[in-house]
Amino acid sequence: MKSGLVQGIFLCIIGSKGRAYNFFKGTPMILSDRDIIKEIKAGEIILKPFKKEYVQPASIDLHLDKHFLVFDTSRHFVIDPKAPAKDLMKPVEIKEGDAFILHPNEFALGLIYEETGVSAKLVGRLEGKSSLGRLGLIIHTTAGYLDPGNSLKMTLELYNAGKLPIKLYYKMPIGQMAFEYLSSPCEKPYGSKGLNSKYYGDQKPVASKMHLNFTKK
Repeated sequence: MKSGLVQGIFLCIIGSKGRAYNFFKGTPMILSDRDIIKEIKAGEIILKPFKKEYVQPASIDLHLDKHFLVFDTSRHFVIDPKAPAKDLMKPVEIKEGDAFILHPNEFALGLIYEETGVSAKLVGRLEGKSSLGRLGLIIHTTAGYLDPGNSLKMTLELYNAGKLPIKLYYKMPIGQMAFEYLSSPCEKPYGSKGLNSKYYGDQKPVASKMHLNFTKK
């Protein structure tokens, strides 16, 4: 049994030219740099703008846009998830060279500069940069997931967990995205009818649309 398994793995390695995702067909695996570039060329991964130097061994570096949303505490004293959040937050835009200052224990929504997207056979996972994490910056508290079929500028959930204010600059490195193959292409990609895909194709930071979950029939 063991020898047969080893022989099968060896044959897969020879036939796949070293591509790990072919070892076990249908098994999700994280893409390497060579496969990230291959899928970008094939149109299965979208990254606009794209520079080859953004590609890391198993991820792509992403940068910060100039658009932010912050809570308008002068008009609101409580958050009601059942109510539309349109005027709950106010927009802030910084110029190149200027900084957005995130104070300790403060939360704001930011934006990835690049548009990222994946086909129905892939999923993207957003992670922070280690160097920024060591300064106390968290770039997503829950929403680090790029759904199959979606293409957008991802909204960041920025939080300063440190003791000092942090300056954030337009186009600075802010995170990285890894990609995985699904066990099989999904039947209904994000944005398909009936999925209630609330953040499809966003190009600016978007406040919560949680209230739509309460209005569904």
